[in-house]
Amino acid sequence: MSSTPAHRRQPSLSNPRVQRTRTRILTIARELLPEVGPTGLTYALLAERADVTRQTLYRHWPNRTALLFDLMLDGPEIGDYPEPSSDVRAAVTAWLRSLRAGATIPAMRTALLAVLAQAEHHPDSAQALARIGGDRRAALNDVIKPSGVQIDADEYTLLYGPVLARLLLDRGPITDEFIDSVVAQWLGALRCTGAVPHGDY
Repeated sequence: MSSTPAHRRQPSLSNPRVQRTRTRILTIARELLPEVGPTGLTYALLAERADVTRQTLYRHWPNRTALLFDLMLDGPEIGDYPEPSSDVRAAVTAWLRSLRAGATIPAMRTALLAVLAQAEHHPDSAQALARIGGDRRAALNDVIKPSGVQIDADEYTLLYGPVLARLLLDRGPITDEFIDSVVAQWLGALRCTGAVPHGDY
């Protein structure tokens, strides 16, 4: 028998009922977030709307930052994630379009802005963002692996940075033409450093 009090035990995500509850809570949180904002998304409100106890929320997410991260990580699938390809230009273009598709979801954008703001003052949030960035870079490297090209953290930032700047700072449209321009400039920079060979890219 576990010595951990029931209210402090982590829910078992292998339990289908627990997983359904978690999915329902995240769905409702995603609907509420654009309406009430990060500070308005209290556990009291979310518990009421999801018809669960606040204790249940704390067992899944010990703090609101953890909830916001899961809202980003467990978001709905939008568009197609690119398949591995030997064509670097096509692969990274598809990857940026997938990033754009996710950013069209109001809750995802709101959660990202809130986590970025918190990361400035909360080391845990900053570390979690760094882990997410590392995971995303690893996923992109898997996509372009057939080409023989692999990118480091700086080269990864050069790729997605302009898109996030357009999204979060300029608040302008991320058009296909904009993405094509970002990819062309990125490939040009990588050719100069030798990270991507000269050729058809």
